[in-house]
Amino acid sequence: MYRRILVPIDGSATSTQGLDEAIKLAKLTGASLRLMHVVDELAFATGFETYPVYAADLAPLMKQAGEEILEQGRARVAASGIAVDTRLFETFATRVSELVVEQAKAWGADLIVIGTHGRRGVGRLLLGSDAEQIVRTAPVPVLLVRAAQEQAAMPAKPAAST
Repeated sequence: MYRRILVPIDGSATSTQGLDEAIKLAKLTGASLRLMHVVDELAFATGFETYPVYAADLAPLMKQAGEEILEQGRARVAASGIAVDTRLFETFATRVSELVVEQAKAWGADLIVIGTHGRRGVGRLLLGSDAEQIVRTAPVPVLLVRAAQEQAAMPAKPAAST
């Protein structure tokens, strides 16, 4: 059964849905959660800022935002009475998916739970999919939790006639 659940979070509504699902699973199985956030510096670098501006202003703000995301997630889990710890990672060249898989191995996770936007077509092709890459390379099962708007966009099932 699942005893250690790794939950990458980014502060988005989709990420929060994944966290909520992980909390439900942890309650059922008695698992502890590890929340992780990756400050992906390359995603925010435009190439127009000078290094001193980047190092003195932008990087510390991104790290602070990441710490706040983790604290909000930690508080949400702790309010449910579940054991939780957090890890903040900073990267400039490593893909987020690689860090998630490395952390799952290092911590000995039994399950990874990720909120996903469920992008398709050109959006997925252009943006890539960290969730898909995690599914392909993870050493443990991965639960993908779809965004609410994706679920709402699906056609409703017809009501059963009685």
